[in-house]
Amino acid sequence: MKSNYYAVLSRMKNIYRWGLMRNTRRETLSEHSFEVALVAHALAVINNERLGGDIDPNLCATAALFHDTSEIITGDMPTPVKYHNPEIRDAYKKVEKIAENKLIDMLPEDMKPTFAALYEPEEYVSKIIKAADRISALIKCIEETEMGNKEFKEAKRSIEKSVKDLKMPEADIFLDEFIDGFSLTLDEQN
Repeated sequence: MKSNYYAVLSRMKNIYRWGLMRNTRRETLSEHSFEVALVAHALAVINNERLGGDIDPNLCATAALFHDTSEIITGDMPTPVKYHNPEIRDAYKKVEKIAENKLIDMLPEDMKPTFAALYEPEEYVSKIIKAADRISALIKCIEETEMGNKEFKEAKRSIEKSVKDLKMPEADIFLDEFIDGFSLTLDEQN
């Protein structure tokens, strides 16, 4: 069976995030997914090495790569719209699920179970991806505010609070140890 699954996924580079806000640099869905995968991997490693957990960092990273692929079909719904009220949020979740199923249906039968599992990982892996997703958004806000874009000032404050509100020690550790580096210049990072 011929499949267009990966060709469709490659279109993630054509979908831009933060559509309601002025950006100094546009961020694609591909860039975002890659960054979420890096952070999710780090959160799982922190969980295992510092907190005595037993989470597969590779599964976290892989599931994170696919966490927003439904947006190839749905587009990127801005957070203030998506979470405006429970009815919109719940309706959008249904639309996302339909889009995920459409993508899975593009795969050969023998590959479908593996990918279906990535779209619905176990609860704590999902929680790690959610935290990584928010941290990625925080990183974008830091980058924008460091470039003088005041448009992201309130989003930065709100997203940082939302990460802390998750009450995930691994996310707190990531913020404590790694987030400041995103405010530094290249020379300062080295």
